[in-house]
Amino acid sequence: MLTYYFRSVEDDGLKEVAEAQSGVWVHVVGPTEDELQTLINTFALDADIIEDSKDFYEVPRMEKSAGTTYFFTRYPLTDKRQSNYTSPLLIVMGESFVVTIALNKIEQFDQLLSGKISIYTTQKSQLFIQIINILTNSYDKELLRLRKGVHKDRAQLQNIGVKEIERLVNYETVLNSMIDSLVPTNTWLQQVTGGNYMQLYQEDLEEMKDLVIANNQVVNSARSIMKTVQNIRSAAEAIITSRLNNAFRILTVLTILMTVPLVISSLYGMNVPLPFQDSPYTFYFVVLINLVLLVGLSYFFRRNRWF
Repeated sequence: MLTYYFRSVEDDGLKEVAEAQSGVWVHVVGPTEDELQTLINTFALDADIIEDSKDFYEVPRMEKSAGTTYFFTRYPLTDKRQSNYTSPLLIVMGESFVVTIALNKIEQFDQLLSGKISIYTTQKSQLFIQIINILTNSYDKELLRLRKGVHKDRAQLQNIGVKEIERLVNYETVLNSMIDSLVPTNTWLQQVTGGNYMQLYQEDLEEMKDLVIANNQVVNSARSIMKTVQNIRSAAEAIITSRLNNAFRILTVLTILMTVPLVISSLYGMNVPLPFQDSPYTFYFVVLINLVLLVGLSYFFRRNRWF
C-alpha cells in the first residue's frame, strides 16, 4: 500500500495527499510491482536498489545514486509469532522527498501517523532523525523485555530445565539478529554526520551525534545481555551435566550393592555341596554376610563421596 503524507510548518497536523509533491513523505508497506514502478518513475529512483527492498534478508547499508541517498536498516518486529525478529526498511532521501519502503507494517510508525510525535515532512533531516530514533527506542524496549526474562532465568538457575535452555537459545538468536542489524546501521549513521549524504543544520548535526551515541548504547546493551545469556547457558550446562553424572554414579553404586548379595545368594542356590548347607542357621549366616558386605561397601562409597 502506497500512501502520501504531507505537513508543513503552516499545517495543523499530518495529512494524506492524493499525489506526490515537494516535501512529501511517501510510505509504502508490502509494495506491489506497480507501486515500486510508480515510485521509480515519479522520483527517478535507482531501479536496482529499489528492487533490493523486496528482499526480506537485506542487510543494513547505505548507497548514493544520482543525488539520492538510500539507507537500508532493520527494525524489530512486534509480532512474536514471526519466525524472524527483524524486518528490512529502506529510507530514501531525495532533494524534496522522503520515501520509506517496508515489507511489513511498522507498528512503531503509529506514533508518527497518529500525531503523537509531531513531524513536518518538509523538514527531511528531522523526519529522518525521528524515524531512526523511533527504531532505536524500539530496540531499547525490546532489550528491556529480554533483560527481565534473562534475569528471571538467572535467579532460578538451580531449577533450570530443558524449557529454560530453549528459551535462552531463543534469547541468543534474537540478540544476534539485533546486533547484526544495529552495528552496520550505526556505521552508516556515523558517516551521515559528516554531512555528505544529506543536508544537516547545526541542530540536526547535534541530534545525529546523539542518535549515534544512543545507538551505540543499545548495541553495548545487547552485547551485555548476550554475554549474560551465554554465562547462564554455560552454568546451566554444567549443572545439568553434574546432575547427569550424579545420577549415573548413584545407579552404578546401587548396581554394585545389589550385585554382591545376588552373587552370594546364587552360590548358595546351586545344587552342589556347600559349607554349612546342613546347618539350620545357614540362611541367617548368608544374610549376615550380605549385610556386612553391604555396610562395608556403603561405608567405602560414602567415604569416597560416590553418593
